[in-house]
Amino acid sequence: MATTKETTPQWKTTIIISTSLQEHDTSGMLSTQQHRIRFSDNVQSGAFIFPLSGTAFLLVDPEDPSDHCNESGLIERIKKFVEIHRNSFLLLHAPFNGKRELDTLSLIQHRFLGSNLRILPVRNNAEIVKGMLTIAKVTSKPHVDNVWDRMSLVRARIIESNSVWEMLRDML
Repeated sequence: MATTKETTPQWKTTIIISTSLQEHDTSGMLSTQQHRIRFSDNVQSGAFIFPLSGTAFLLVDPEDPSDHCNESGLIERIKKFVEIHRNSFLLLHAPFNGKRELDTLSLIQHRFLGSNLRILPVRNNAEIVKGMLTIAKVTSKPHVDNVWDRMSLVRARIIESNSVWEMLRDML
């Protein structure tokens, strides 16, 4: 007896990528997954922009010598990115095994505490792609509506099963 398996269509979106990342492995991985890739000189170096979800990602490798050698240059680059993009994520690409990587992470966290920048430490290209696509998918329509609906259902169920709410209902 053959079983039919429902498959959900693969999610595909448009991604604007900095031309500085044209030869990067992540661009190839995204292209292989059949996303619509557009390269642009007009976006900041190292940036991935998902226009349909309103998210932007900046790939930073503290170990890369071409990636702004000093910390002040790195901070200025991130600051500019945060000023431009409202929903911004920093993809900090490092193994996080050494003191220098942890110091860099700590410096960035302290400097941008309270801003709209979210930091996503990543170790390899697969984590970069998976993290970006997961966040972009969840924040894009219609997926964001589904998430909100599910969260509302969960909230309602928690309130219904909470003994405090039952006691308050009984009092009224």
